[in-house]
Amino acid sequence: MEPELRVDRLRALVAVSREGGFSRAARALGKTQSSISQAVALLEEDVGALLVVRDGRRTHLTDAGRVLVEHGERVLAALAEARGALAALDDVTTGTLALGTSDTFAIHLLPPVLAAFRARHPGVELRLDNRPSPVVAARVAERNLDVGVVALPLPAPERVQVMAIAPLRDVAIVPPGHPLARRRRVDLADLAAHPLVLLDRSTSARAFLDAALAARRLAPKIAMEMNSLEVIQRMVALGFGISIVPELAVRPGPDLVAIPVVGLGAARKIGLVLPDPGPPSRAARAFVELVRAQLA
Repeated sequence: MEPELRVDRLRALVAVSREGGFSRAARALGKTQSSISQAVALLEEDVGALLVVRDGRRTHLTDAGRVLVEHGERVLAALAEARGALAALDDVTTGTLALGTSDTFAIHLLPPVLAAFRARHPGVELRLDNRPSPVVAARVAERNLDVGVVALPLPAPERVQVMAIAPLRDVAIVPPGHPLARRRRVDLADLAAHPLVLLDRSTSARAFLDAALAARRLAPKIAMEMNSLEVIQRMVALGFGISIVPELAVRPGPDLVAIPVVGLGAARKIGLVLPDPGPPSRAARAFVELVRAQLA
């Protein structure tokens, strides 16, 4: 059975080699000479070989001692580097934050939050991965992302922690001359009777809308499907259909009218997803604290 080498004993031997004796090694490590002598003696028992020879006041390493010191120095250096890396996990002045979110949130919701985070933590490298919310949640579960800002409800995969932080309101958008344009609010059934221009089925917004339509037993007239809210708004303005989009993404102008929608069921939320089990990195915790403070 191979011997188990204790770090404190290795450190004592390396100190004896560097300082040229037991008494100076004890002073360098802040220990007593007897404790250093005992540590080296126990290390010799561990490896089954003589490591240090005393010649009066002088000490010499044996061949085994020189080999063990050479490797021990590398072990101690690696341990010191590991401790530094662990300490850096709690230091928000450095590190990386891998953030995932949708195009909608990246464009219309998060820019002030990202600017504030960069101002507070300029040394943290921010990586933004913009994908639909279900994909973001899956990548957080796989630990490819540190945190995700998503639309809820979401059929989140296992191994993620989900928290709601703010409401996400949906509105209908129609051209100014549309029959629904003068309504103060519209029911989902009113919208389903007209051609719809919708996000594709990869998005949480589309999954939420499909569930609401199915619950009401409504058969929508889908004219177009796409993955860009900007393009959807352009198509609606050109008269290709009407749509339901997050209120925060509506581009104001004379070519679109936004109308509150009723009959969608439970309200949607803006949420965060984090790997579970945690804990998240210090940079991720700092981002979560910031986004909750700014959006709640």
